[in-house]
Amino acid sequence: MMKLYDDVIKEISALLSPYPCRKIAAAPKCSWKDAGGGSLVLRGDMAYELGGSGLPAVGGTLLTTESSLVPEDEILLYGKDLGRIQRDTAYARLAFVRVREDCLGEGNALYEEIRRMEYTRYHVFPEGFMMRISAASEREMVRVSRAALVRGLNFQAAGEMFLEAFHRNPGTEAVRLIFMTLPDFPYRELEGLVKRSQQITKAIDHIFKNLTMDCKACSLKQICDEVEGMKELHFGTGNIRN
Repeated sequence: MMKLYDDVIKEISALLSPYPCRKIAAAPKCSWKDAGGGSLVLRGDMAYELGGSGLPAVGGTLLTTESSLVPEDEILLYGKDLGRIQRDTAYARLAFVRVREDCLGEGNALYEEIRRMEYTRYHVFPEGFMMRISAASEREMVRVSRAALVRGLNFQAAGEMFLEAFHRNPGTEAVRLIFMTLPDFPYRELEGLVKRSQQITKAIDHIFKNLTMDCKACSLKQICDEVEGMKELHFGTGNIRN
């Protein structure tokens, strides 16, 4: 696979590097209850919201084929676990997913596989952990149930469910799953990097819409110029016009 997201993954990893984290042991199979289609947490039943009260709420999924970037399945926590949080807090959830190169395909199949991985978050339903995702505002908030916290809900339980969901895709080899609740992290910078990865995905879609492109007039030209592998996609379609 062309290294479309590798540089962004490296930049995010560099942004994370000064901050301490805890590696959470993940069980082979998640034991937390799956709400089965939606975990509804009403406002009166919630303990707090991750990303609530206008605080940062970042979610992103980035793909790679490099084992050096994602050597194995792991869950990393930066900040407090769910049981230690008292009020609404800033939040981020990132997934770096290593996939088999031969599963990605070419042309529109590549774009569809990328989107399939990104949409995994819409199929994860830990009971008491209600994700509220807004594609329009690019925010991923979570409403956490008081009752679920009493029963032991933590990031290990939610993380194991995410890992299971990603591995339902036969092309997934390993996932580095990151949860962040630090109050003093540079979330704006992180948001910019996640947005950059989304622009890369949009550029891939643009390339494979079978349009004759005038690169000089394209709003995504900077992404194509900077991202390794994007030019190869362009030339592969035969629709490029410099």
